[in-house]
Amino acid sequence: MKKKVVQQKPQHRWKRKVLTLMFVGIFFGGLLFMQTRWYTHVVGLVPLNHHQFLVSQPHVQSPKIAFLFIARNRLPLEMVWDAFFRGGDSKFSIFVHSRPGFLFNQATTRSTYFLNRQVNDSTQVDWGEASMIEAERILLRHALDDPLNDRFVFLSDSCIPLYNFSYTYDYIMSTSTSFVDSFADTKEGRYNPKMHPVIPVHNWRKGSQWVVLTRKHARIVVDDETVLPMFQQYCKKKPLPEFWREQHIPADTSKLHNCIPDEHYVQTLLAQKDLEGELTRRSLTHTSWDLSSSRERERRGWHPVTYKFSDATPMLVKFIKEIDNIYYETEYRREWCSSKAKPSTCFLFARKFTRPAAIRLLNMSVLEYLN
Repeated sequence: MKKKVVQQKPQHRWKRKVLTLMFVGIFFGGLLFMQTRWYTHVVGLVPLNHHQFLVSQPHVQSPKIAFLFIARNRLPLEMVWDAFFRGGDSKFSIFVHSRPGFLFNQATTRSTYFLNRQVNDSTQVDWGEASMIEAERILLRHALDDPLNDRFVFLSDSCIPLYNFSYTYDYIMSTSTSFVDSFADTKEGRYNPKMHPVIPVHNWRKGSQWVVLTRKHARIVVDDETVLPMFQQYCKKKPLPEFWREQHIPADTSKLHNCIPDEHYVQTLLAQKDLEGELTRRSLTHTSWDLSSSRERERRGWHPVTYKFSDATPMLVKFIKEIDNIYYETEYRREWCSSKAKPSTCFLFARKFTRPAAIRLLNMSVLEYLN
């Protein structure tokens, strides 16, 4: 009897193990089934658009600022802008208008940001002529081809940025307005009565050509076929003294019109379109005009101060950055500068700087985009 009992014992244990495994399998299988049903129920409660967002979130690219450079040939301050654009990610584009035929290649620029960024249909630009307006329109036409370009900043080849890219981008994009230095021009000799009635005198404006335009206003400039012909025909600078022998000049030169097209065009065009309510009527580019810099009365006040090596100091940059208001005498208007509804500096850029002056500022680490 004892042998028979001993032989049946292993068989009994084997059956118990099988039953235990079956019970555990049924338990965990039921648990998994219940969890799956619970997850399906919860997902079903999530709105469809939210569920799609969780599954796939497409990348949305930020609107860009188009930086539009007007240059004679190469850009002498490219090393400053190279440092500035390093913080820009993909939030900017660059277009350069130089003399016809000039190319930005490895022989003419050391910055990869400017390689092949020249427009291929540039025109010969003469200071004080309507050709400057056409250069601006060419740049805008190219920049508008990119639907992501939302702001358009005009810059000269002697401009430097005062702040890093992030601050500059936020400042410009924080408002829906264009930044256009614009004021009523009451000085005799600039407005030509022959422009009337196409351009009435009450719409005649003056200001800096270094504007920042929204896409809407950039399109208006490019599509203009009314105001530009008036400027080409009637807005001309007074001849310089050295050219007086080549043309008939009246005895009283004060009677001559002295109209610099790029100082009036955008401002007058937007006034004509009744869009001044969509403008912040000041420039973001600082320029210093020294009316006593020339001994010749005919030249006095025609050109801004050029900052040379000895002028490029931390004090100069600090002075420009601390300017917080601009006064317009002809309108008795003081423009207090603000950004995001808070008092702020007025200027993001400054001119005119020579190459040695800009290099000195870089070496002194005065400019914020190096920090």
